[in-house]
Amino acid sequence: MSHNRRTAARSARILGVSAASAALALSAAGSALACSLADFSAAALCDGGKGVITVTDKDASGVPAVVTVYLENNGSDLRQVGEQTVIGTKEGAQVQFAEEWKPGAVYRVHVTATRGTKTFVNDDIPLLTAPAKACAAEQTAKPSPSTSRSATGKPSPSASASASTPAGDDTTATASGSAAAPAPGGNEVSPAAQESNLAETGADSNTPVIAGIAAALVAVGGAAVFFGMRRRGAGNRH
Repeated sequence: MSHNRRTAARSARILGVSAASAALALSAAGSALACSLADFSAAALCDGGKGVITVTDKDASGVPAVVTVYLENNGSDLRQVGEQTVIGTKEGAQVQFAEEWKPGAVYRVHVTATRGTKTFVNDDIPLLTAPAKACAAEQTAKPSPSTSRSATGKPSPSASASASTPAGDDTTATASGSAAAPAPGGNEVSPAAQESNLAETGADSNTPVIAGIAAALVAVGGAAVFFGMRRRGAGNRH
């Protein structure tokens, strides 16, 4: 065999190996991008206190898929929850079905993915079982009737009643807000009564001074009368 023939044969083998490698690479890439059942998943979730069933499609090739959800009962379809079309993305595209699922309920999710005349998926994903706890409805806290106020800013009737009701029969509220306790056993005298008694008896007042001045005036007047009468008598004798 001449040198030129050997060179040509070697080049042909090299080209053949390269073509085979490229074909395998393209086949692997095509398989990686092809839509499959493994790209789909489902979950029973709560959204704002209401139940939903969410189906996620992570098909990077973007093959349109029809998703149908059924409620199961002892291995058979009880009713169809809904049907939607989803186009998958690498990050994952989602569709939601409103469903007030009960704890432990079982759902069947069927996926049909086709492009043109080629069908990529026509199967069920693994059965979906709802969580053991149902969704709780959201509740808004309401103010207590005893502390609530009306739109005009006035306290509620219960608050007004509690503010105007006396504290009890044992205490009496004063203008300053203090309470005077009653005399225990009824033997002690209140300060007001003590002041009244002092006023009646004249103690702790100006009564002794006035009485002393009056007595002095009476004595002076009596002495003046006495001396005046003696002077008049002496004049009559002369």
